[in-house]
Amino acid sequence: MSERAARRRDCVVHLYALSLNETAMLGFFFRHYDEIVDRYFIYDDGSTDGTLEMLRAHPKVECRRFERLVPDSFTLSAHHFHENVWKQSRGRSDWVFLTPIDEHLCHPDMRSYLERCRNEGVTAIPALGYEMISRKLPAAGNKLCESITTGVPDRQSSKLSIFNPAAVDRTGYTVGRHHAFPRGTIIYPPSDEVVLLHYKHVDPAYTVKRQHLLAQGFSDGDRANNWGEQYGVPEETILRHFEWLEVHAVDIKSSTYDPDRDHRGLRTWRLSRPHECALHYWKRFRQAAPVFMNRHKSLRGLLRTVRYLRRRLDGL
Repeated sequence: MSERAARRRDCVVHLYALSLNETAMLGFFFRHYDEIVDRYFIYDDGSTDGTLEMLRAHPKVECRRFERLVPDSFTLSAHHFHENVWKQSRGRSDWVFLTPIDEHLCHPDMRSYLERCRNEGVTAIPALGYEMISRKLPAAGNKLCESITTGVPDRQSSKLSIFNPAAVDRTGYTVGRHHAFPRGTIIYPPSDEVVLLHYKHVDPAYTVKRQHLLAQGFSDGDRANNWGEQYGVPEETILRHFEWLEVHAVDIKSSTYDPDRDHRGLRTWRLSRPHECALHYWKRFRQAAPVFMNRHKSLRGLLRTVRYLRRRLDGL
């Protein structure tokens, strides 16, 4: 056994995720994370498509049932899950990954990077988010991060998904987990080397079917707060978004592209207080409001503008 191999085994990584009918993505998920993760903890929300059989067949997976602790709100139940589930890894792992099945956290050498961060005292590793785009999923046996490399920088996907469970007292996630204001011994790396590749728009037929499936999982409490409304949009809206992504996508594997330098989205972990994030979105709202009002000269347009601001500030 080489000295480097021994050091790699010393760094223990746990991954937590929710699942629901993930057979199309699970193979790619495991192919990406198996060389990084020592133990998976997957909480299933009622899969019926063979997902449970795939999870139970994987030697590193502990498959459990996701409990909706807030019966009338999937969103609040998921929020409680993300705030608490990782705590069972305290004293058992050096790092936890908190991620959906279709989000791949990437670094050219993730295990070595995690070791370096641990040795340098880093305790929280945010990722720069990208909404990846493709018209077709690659064949089984491929890695998505190698087969689909074009995407659009996405501030909603730029978030904290990797941290040391012993150093974090609470994650401080906002509803939806798009922002985090953790408490504890929080030390970020000096630069952002990890990217989060969200493989949601990888085939139009898959995306339409997936969106409609997820929309059915939201309850009255979610709808009352407009949580999950993005999953209920009509098919033509989804297809138009595919076209928009294709126009604005960049190749993140290009030799001339540096995510840390070129990703322009808000990095909340570089702000010292939550109110600075709120101030950022307030400035953006003031800039966007005249555009909204010119486009929608009606009460509906005003309500849409207010809802835009509310989504951005929700949970801060």
